[in-house]
Amino acid sequence: MSPAVTDAPGFTRDDLRAGVAAGLLTEPQAASLLALAQARHGARSTLPEEDEPFELFRGFAEIFISVGLVLLLSGVIGISALFGSPLLLMAVTAGACWMLARYFTLRRRMVLPSIVLVCGFAAAIAAVAGWLVGPEGTGGGLLTCALIAAGLALWYRVFRLPFTMFLLGLTGLAAVVIVTDSIAPDAALHGWQAMFDLRAGSGLALGTLAFGLAAFAGGMWFDSRDPHRLGRHAASGFWLHLLAAPALVNTVALTFYNMGPGTGYVLLALALGLIAMLALVIDRRSFLTAGIGYLAFLITLVARQGGELDWPWVVLILGAVITGLGATWTDLRARLMRALPGFPGKRRLPPYLETP
Repeated sequence: MSPAVTDAPGFTRDDLRAGVAAGLLTEPQAASLLALAQARHGARSTLPEEDEPFELFRGFAEIFISVGLVLLLSGVIGISALFGSPLLLMAVTAGACWMLARYFTLRRRMVLPSIVLVCGFAAAIAAVAGWLVGPEGTGGGLLTCALIAAGLALWYRVFRLPFTMFLLGLTGLAAVVIVTDSIAPDAALHGWQAMFDLRAGSGLALGTLAFGLAAFAGGMWFDSRDPHRLGRHAASGFWLHLLAAPALVNTVALTFYNMGPGTGYVLLALALGLIAMLALVIDRRSFLTAGIGYLAFLITLVARQGGELDWPWVVLILGAVITGLGATWTDLRARLMRALPGFPGKRRLPPYLETP
């Protein structure tokens, strides 16, 4: 008689994510399996609190290997420098990162070593592109950004590393800065606050606002393909939202702050409230955290420069709001989503408790 087959105990979302990462399941298959399990066990009506998945490293072994990779790449750069060719130096570094990623990213699926390698690859590609293009002004800068973006896009296609989207976004932001010519003398004369003030007609303010909207749209595109947050699409969206929130808050907050007490501060509070509601709707704590964190940085910077802002009270209120939202996030989101009417894409957002 064959032995009885027993159920696997404690099968969780993390197991599904591991299956997707190992290539055993596709993200749609994992989402369908999760929906089936929830339907069978009645979990749709009693969804547990689900944290936003985030993984920077898996244990100290990855930190240990990452330190080794930094030393190894430093040695590669040092040996390549003996040949006296900057182009060869960076090309060898990029090639070394690529070959190492085939093992640590594709085979071992390590997170932090993969991040170290893609950062090294991006730096090498940037150096090669800069050496080939040369200091050719705005056109040369944009061409350099385009070459870096092409290299990172190829990396993402081959290695499917979500953090690559963060570097791609930074490359796009660099292109925005180049296009708007933010370091022009006439912009510098008005101070850094005016450079991000929409009322001053600053090109950089419009550019960062457009960048923030584009990064947010990209993050939502990834999120809509993985609403249950099981695979690389949701992780890629996470990194884009980290870029989108500060870019949006930077322009909006400084524009309203520069309007002065009264109307400006009221509009600033309303804008932050809308950002918090948006973060609840899309179920992205990272979006709100990045935005509020950057706002706290701006408050500190303005206060140090003698701005008219009672910053201890503002920081205290922000801290209380974030703490309250974090403690009641799931319930607040469910209430908000039930109160909102149907809109395109609502069913593709992360699930919520649909009945009180």
